[in-house]
Amino acid sequence: MHANEQLIHNFYSAFLDKDYQTMQNSYAEEATFSDPVFQHLSVQEVRAMWEMFCKRGKDMQLTFSIQHADDKYVHATWIPNYTFSATGRPVTNYITSKFTIVDKKIVKHVDHFNFYKWSSQALGLSGTLLGWTPMVKNKVRKTALKNLHTFMQKSAS
Repeated sequence: MHANEQLIHNFYSAFLDKDYQTMQNSYAEEATFSDPVFQHLSVQEVRAMWEMFCKRGKDMQLTFSIQHADDKYVHATWIPNYTFSATGRPVTNYITSKFTIVDKKIVKHVDHFNFYKWSSQALGLSGTLLGWTPMVKNKVRKTALKNLHTFMQKSAS
């Protein structure tokens, strides 16, 4: 197994085990993260995001697969199944990930998923009717970032 493939395999395995410290240690100090909800996170924010997900994700399960790995990039797919805490609704999300690796650390992590499909599951009827609109996307992003920053403040104290 390529060393970068092993890094990402360990990353997702740690997520399964709710071992956020291993996930956090996978990132370089200058790392960034983006997905359709959490956009342009710094390394401090992405490390806190995984800790928050591990601590709050009571019923999360996931499967993952490494699609490609070389000396610079890893492409993976993963499918988390969980209850969205804000609504109590079940979610199955199909996510593709692209990792840029330098010196055995993630420096850039970009996840892609269909926001509309996610919002339809997570938000129910309002997500089905309005999940495609910028208004809903921006509200979800703002709320998620606020929740992350609140979590970070509580963790720091």
